[in-house]
Amino acid sequence: MQALFLVLNKTGQLNQVLKSLYDCGVRGATIMNSTGMGRELSRHVPIFASLGYLIDEDRPYNYTIFAVMKDEKVPGVIDTLNALLGDLTRPGTGILFTVPVGTVVGLAPESPAAEAQARKGQEDNG
Repeated sequence: MQALFLVLNKTGQLNQVLKSLYDCGVRGATIMNSTGMGRELSRHVPIFASLGYLIDEDRPYNYTIFAVMKDEKVPGVIDTLNALLGDLTRPGTGILFTVPVGTVVGLAPESPAAEAQARKGQEDNG
């Protein structure tokens, strides 16, 4: 399992991102308002005030979206998000990364068929 994190700078595309995740089989994600380090430094640390000209004042925050998914879903999700958002390697687009997850409790099943298959696998192993 992997936790995929996306810091979405293009906040107007949140609903499209969530729909794309759902279409890729991701059945749950958490969305948080977030602020980048450059924005905070430019506001509160005088030596970094000159960073203010680099900051888009029309976008006071980002969204950080995270979701846990099976390893095999990650490449398709990344390809889909790159197609939707544009090349994430470009500055100002966002940041995406994954982190291995050891244990997951309470993750929604992908579909009724997947849930039935998981139960059958547990019964076969139990």
